[in-house]
Parts: sequence; structure tokens; C-alpha cells
Amino acid sequence: MRFGLIGYGAWGKHHAAAIAQGEETQLVAISCKSEESRRQAKADHPGVEVYLDYRELLRQKDVEAVDIVLPTFLHARAGIEALDSGKHVLLEKPMAATAEECDDLLEAARRSGKVLTIGHEFRVSKQWGKIKELVTAGEIGSPQYAMVSLFRHPYRKGAEEWRYDRSRVGSWILEEPIHFFDFILWFFEALGDPLFIQAYGNSKKRSEGLYDNFSSVLKFSGGSYAVITQTLCGFEHHLFVEIVGTEGSIRSTWSGAMDRTREPQFSLKIQRKGKGTCEEVPIEISGELFELQEEIKAAAEFFADRKAFYPPEEGRKVVIICLEAERSLRENRGIALRF
Repeated sequence: MRFGLIGYGAWGKHHAAAIAQGEETQLVAISCKSEESRRQAKADHPGVEVYLDYRELLRQKDVEAVDIVLPTFLHARAGIEALDSGKHVLLEKPMAATAEECDDLLEAARRSGKVLTIGHEFRVSKQWGKIKELVTAGEIGSPQYAMVSLFRHPYRKGAEEWRYDRSRVGSWILEEPIHFFDFILWFFEALGDPLFIQAYGNSKKRSEGLYDNFSSVLKFSGGSYAVITQTLCGFEHHLFVEIVGTEGSIRSTWSGAMDRTREPQFSLKIQRKGKGTCEEVPIEISGELFELQEEIKAAAEFFADRKAFYPPEEGRKVVIICLEAERSLRENRGIALRF
């Protein structure tokens, strides 16, 4: 599958390497924002066409699929243009900044007949995928409670500090908590869609939406619920996931000096139904750099089969949850969820 990459920032460089190194993928074009990044891309990937305008990349006929790694406010426009140009699209999360933009992307996928999938790389993780497998197999009974907690260093600012600009990032809830809401929808899939969200947060005198500390409670039918919480005022990168079912429980951790490390520490333990003690579940490898490689591979395979490895409808759903979480925080009240 011949890929074009739109966006060559810090995370875009990792996407480029993952495409170039893949056995089933070939990097044939890159679009950059500046002359400096263009020079860097040409040095990193000799022989690959490099453009300053992504529309030139979209006109390149041998590009079959486009991987879009841009700031949030550009996702919808670039994604729609890529689909309309006849390319399959892997679009980094969040799918878009608003529900309306998500709808526009879905409509573009329908009219173009091309595949749109969203880059929630945790869905192809050996670690988090094992939790999904255990829950689906009924090893802890029916899920009743989950807690996802992240303690980490502040967000990177991004090119021209876009991640600290409310008008371009949309909301920090769309940055990382969106992954954790997606976790819960995945793990609690048998319970149906969540019904209600209540959120809390504060910040170091930043603009609205840029919350250094964020917590929320997501409620499901039957009394099941999940707590999603994170702080950007910590150090290193430490993620904890706990799930309790009617007949057992799971606890998993991931830690690294940075989020993008190839030397993380991780663990997964389960107390299965009918067992009085917990056991360690072996995991081959875990971390977003490894998962990115798997995501690119999965996208190429599913583009070939003309379907999405991560349905864009799910991407829309977690965007709505994030936006309603922010509204809950802003209005200091719980919000009923409607998708």
C-alpha cells in the first residue's frame, strides 16, 4: 500500500518511520509545513517526494492512502479533501474538533467510496488488547467498574505551540482522555453506549478547555461506571487501568520516562472468576511506538479489504463524549449523552 503522509512534526516523523519500515507499506510522499521540515524530511527519506502544500501530494496518482498527522483544527478539512481526491485515509485522533466536522468526514467517506479510519492506536496494543480479550471471554464476569488514571509530564507544545492554543487544539480532553474514553467503550462494549457523564477539572490559569487536571465519571446502564482521570502536572508517564467485574478483576500498569519510549515497564494481573489469587499475564511488548507500527499495518490491510480497522463512527462517539465532558465541567453539572 503506497502511503502519503501529511504532517511531519514530532509525531508525524514517527508515522513516517513506521510506514517506511513496514513490510506491507511504502512511503512515497510527505507534506510539510515549513522549508526547514521539508529539508529534514528529504534527508530522513531520500527518494520520497516532499511537498509544502498537501494538495500537491493529493494530486500524486501513485498515492493510494493518506496518513494525516496534523493539529486538531485541520483534521476535518484535510481528511475531506483526501477522501474526495480518491485516497483512503488514516486520520490521527481526535477524528475532528466537533460532532459536525465528524459528520462531514463520514459523508465524505460515503460519497467517495474510500475507507476512513481513525488513529486510536491502543486498539492494536498487545497490553490493552489482552484486557479486551479477557473481558470479552467473561474471565471477570460482567464489568461493573473501571478506573483509568494517567500521571504525566505536561503536553508538548507542538509546532507554533498549537497544542496550547484553544482555537487550534479544541480541548485538552480531546488530546489524551479521548484514548481512555475509547478504552471504556471498548472494554464495556457488552453494556452498550454510556448514558451520562460528570466531569471536573482545573488549570494553572490557562484558557478554558486547557485543563491541567481532569477527572470524569462515565455511567452505563445497570449501575456500571468508569472513572477517567489525569494530571499533566506530574513527571514521566504512568498509566494505571483497573477493571472490576461481577466475578473477578484486572489491574494493568504502563510506565516510562517519556510516553514515547522503547524501554517501558508494564504489567497485567488478573484475578479470574472462581480463583482466590491473582496471576500475572505475560505481555510481549507495549507502548505507543510499537502500537503505531501495528496501526499502520492494520490500516494498510483493512484499506485493501475496503473497511476500517477502527470504525469512524466510534471516533465520532468518543469526540462527543469529550465535548460533553467539557460542557459538564464548564456548566458544573452532569450531562446525558446522546449520539
